[in-house]
Amino acid sequence: MPTSQRRAWAPHPLRPYEPMIVNVAVTGAVPSKADNPALPITPDEIAADVLACAEAGASVFHLHVRDEAGGPVHRRDLYERTIAAIRDVRDDLLLGVTTSSRVGADLADRMVGLDLADDLRPQFASLTLGSFNFPRVASVNPPDQIRALADRMIERGIRPEFEVFELGMVDLLWQLRDEGRVLGVPSVNLLLGSLGSAPAFVADLARLVDRLPPEAEWAAAGIGVFQRPMTIAAAVMGGNVRTGLEDSPRPAANGVWGNVDAVRLAVAAARLAGREVATAVQARARYDLP
Repeated sequence: MPTSQRRAWAPHPLRPYEPMIVNVAVTGAVPSKADNPALPITPDEIAADVLACAEAGASVFHLHVRDEAGGPVHRRDLYERTIAAIRDVRDDLLLGVTTSSRVGADLADRMVGLDLADDLRPQFASLTLGSFNFPRVASVNPPDQIRALADRMIERGIRPEFEVFELGMVDLLWQLRDEGRVLGVPSVNLLLGSLGSAPAFVADLARLVDRLPPEAEWAAAGIGVFQRPMTIAAAVMGGNVRTGLEDSPRPAANGVWGNVDAVRLAVAAARLAGREVATAVQARARYDLP
């Protein structure tokens, strides 16, 4: 097949799939203990959950923090306590922090996690590439704030973890790349299945992947009940997986469902697709991180 006709989600049979990177969105801004008692809230709970997920096969982690009442916040001390507890045990894991406008819409608040001390600085930070509606609230991401966050990440040596909820957001990714605001291998999370954004069909996932820069490392995430099918689709299509209670917090019908269970499902999907699961060292190499 001519190069121009190849699809990123359909690798040539003589080039085996890369090992699958498992990324866990551990806590999020919305779920609560009432939704799922397995949800980690405190720095110690989050760190313990991250370490357990790493033992199960995950290597990349997307972190939110919560205040003493369990509410989502951008707070330096909580990020520092959480990251320090993880790195004291596993300094090889790839950690990312949120810049979500749903946690705090003020730009300075959104940058709190980017300005941690150097020894606690995350490798990644989320960067949602546009505004859109969740079922009950809007995620507001004005173009000037997106560029300001991207510029601060470059200053701090932090890679954006681009979040794409619909096809038009991919256009902005290319624009930022042309502007010199995308350094190194782009990390892109494709989030499907939320009412108000891209639906969770395999055809829609393939369409999004087709439009990405060819060097991008992409992960599929299904929102709510779509987490399982999108995990399986990504494994078969040669992509990576984002999973975890942020995106799908409801317990399984037969008992409590935690982040470790979500990682085990992703690992099982990779094995069924004939793939290995990437170690933290392999993930660093794929993202060209030191």
